[in-house]
Amino acid sequence: MLLRDKVILISGIGPGMGQALARIAAKEGAKVGLGARNKEYVEQVTKEITAAGGKAIGVSCDITKRDQCDNFVAKTAEAFGGKIDGLVNSAVYHGDWGGTLDADLNDWRKIYETNVIGTLQMTQAAAENMKKHGGGAIVNVSTMATVKPYGFDDSHWEMGYAVAKGGVNVMGRYMSSDLGKHGIRVNTCRMGWIHGAPVEGFIQNQVNQGAPRDQVVGHLTKDIPIGIIPPEDDCARGVLMFVSDYSRVVSGAVLDVNGGHWMAP
Repeated sequence: MLLRDKVILISGIGPGMGQALARIAAKEGAKVGLGARNKEYVEQVTKEITAAGGKAIGVSCDITKRDQCDNFVAKTAEAFGGKIDGLVNSAVYHGDWGGTLDADLNDWRKIYETNVIGTLQMTQAAAENMKKHGGGAIVNVSTMATVKPYGFDDSHWEMGYAVAKGGVNVMGRYMSSDLGKHGIRVNTCRMGWIHGAPVEGFIQNQVNQGAPRDQVVGHLTKDIPIGIIPPEDDCARGVLMFVSDYSRVVSGAVLDVNGGHWMAP
């Protein structure tokens, strides 16, 4: 198994890729710490993983609160022997869609507080443990929108979210350079469309408004060379590779996980 006996923290457990990351990590042999603000959902996914024979602990965690990040790390470490091997920073706040002139600055502050400061705080908490135990691996989950501006209706832009995640992209390179001396690797995954519950909900909403399903899906896949919306489980596996020993000498890298929708030069 790819992650046998590793202790992996995953922030942002939700109905999207977060829960897929947790389930697959457990199936691959990891002992998984699940963190998110929604305590009930975290507990539900944790119970499903343990019922299937996996090892997991769920902890309520808002990554904008440093004490909650520390608590998440501490409880997971206590449950599974003290050492943290990996962290996947997948917690996110998307915020409003908008452009330059109509940007809601208060919403932007919240986007930045979660995606940038929260990611940094969660990394600090986990890295302190990794430093004491000889190293580990961190993956920051980002978006293709940082390099390929995305919007719809010529007015709704994914701007605030993309700008914050652009900061995460840069931060990952600095983290890699800074934490390498402690044996800690840091990499970034830029995700494109992910076919899970959130995207399926978007598709169904368009269908409910009268658009043919094939047309909606075709609009999403027309620029994806593999011809499908990348399934969330496959996207999650691309992320989890970076906390496995298969990437032991990879750090500071950015991997585009999007079916070829965006190809980095």
